[in-house]
Amino acid sequence: MSSILTNNSAMVALDTLRGINKNLASVQNEISTGKSVSSAKDNAAIWAISTVMSTDVESFKQISDSLNLGSSTVGVARVASEKVTELLQDMKELIVTAQGANVDRSKIQTEIGEIRENIASVVGAAQFNGLNLVDGSSTADMQILSSLDRSSSGTVSASFIDVARHDLSISNTATGATFGGTAVTNLTIINNGGTNAGTAATVADGATQAITIAAVADGNSYRIVLDDSATTNSVGQRTFEYVAGADDSLNSVAANLANQINTFFGATGETNYTVSRTDDVISITNNSGANLSVTAASATGGTAGTSAGGLGNVATIDVTTDAGATAALTSIESLLQTSIDAAAGFGSSQTRIENQTDFVSSLIDSMTSGIGGLVDADMEAASAKLQALQVQQQLGVQSLSIANQAPQTLLSLFR
Repeated sequence: MSSILTNNSAMVALDTLRGINKNLASVQNEISTGKSVSSAKDNAAIWAISTVMSTDVESFKQISDSLNLGSSTVGVARVASEKVTELLQDMKELIVTAQGANVDRSKIQTEIGEIRENIASVVGAAQFNGLNLVDGSSTADMQILSSLDRSSSGTVSASFIDVARHDLSISNTATGATFGGTAVTNLTIINNGGTNAGTAATVADGATQAITIAAVADGNSYRIVLDDSATTNSVGQRTFEYVAGADDSLNSVAANLANQINTFFGATGETNYTVSRTDDVISITNNSGANLSVTAASATGGTAGTSAGGLGNVATIDVTTDAGATAALTSIESLLQTSIDAAAGFGSSQTRIENQTDFVSSLIDSMTSGIGGLVDADMEAASAKLQALQVQQQLGVQSLSIANQAPQTLLSLFR
């Protein structure tokens, strides 16, 4: 039966053409974006997996920067340790010479004094971005962010490489200093020439803790410890530290500490806490839903009373007498071993950091390739499919045109 009210052929042709146009739009989107899954509506599961992996890739890029910074810092310490070892070897040669009876020990002692000053100069200059690992300003290990570990449940935790410090200073003003944690009402880091060496406070959920750098002196160390290990948040207990130099200001110390914390949060993907700085004030805001413990403290260096550093016995070497020359020969061996151990320790740490850097770089490449395998479009297949769909579209249009002309044939029945 033919009808002028219902054209089944046209409906079938129209439905087919709609399907072809929909597939054609999908292929054109793949070609224009280069992705087979460019949004959650394309494939929600694949999009979710690739998005998580993409955020991890960006985090590992930040970790790579952290490792490069750490490697440079440790590299400076290693070079300084090796140079100190060379200088101590030169000193040992002079001490051996002084063992003889017919030598000018006063001139040898003068040369030893010059080498001693040279060692002090090397140790004092061995800093990178304000952090010196050989001057004894702190005994705490240096932590370098090295990885993000994601469990099967999706929980992310940060991993660190701990680099042990070595004291190669002749006289050390900060080794005996204690980082204070005494609570004070103004929540300010105090230059701890006084009794209050710092502050401890808890930042409640949604609250902001302001930490002010009150005074800066050459050699002073400034430390902020964040601790949410009692909660289910991701920071744990992390220490951020900066040793001020002669050119540092209140603002530069605050900026360095704030940048360290922000870099850590950026690398770990932490969004529960935010850190900002206005001049010499660091503000930490907690939006985690649980308390965050913040301890800020400083330890003096520079003008404080001096104490013997790791190479303090260098200052006591005196070869102008027989007894002094004999004692110096024993002392120099111990000093040499201290500097050799330091150089070896920093060398091992730097090798580990560089190996981790290579691994992170390879991991980024592998993850990027894996993400591409999930979401990238097969351009060869897309091209072939586009050609086929364009032909189908033309045929669909022609088929619909033929179907639309069918009712006109009914006119011949009435002629």
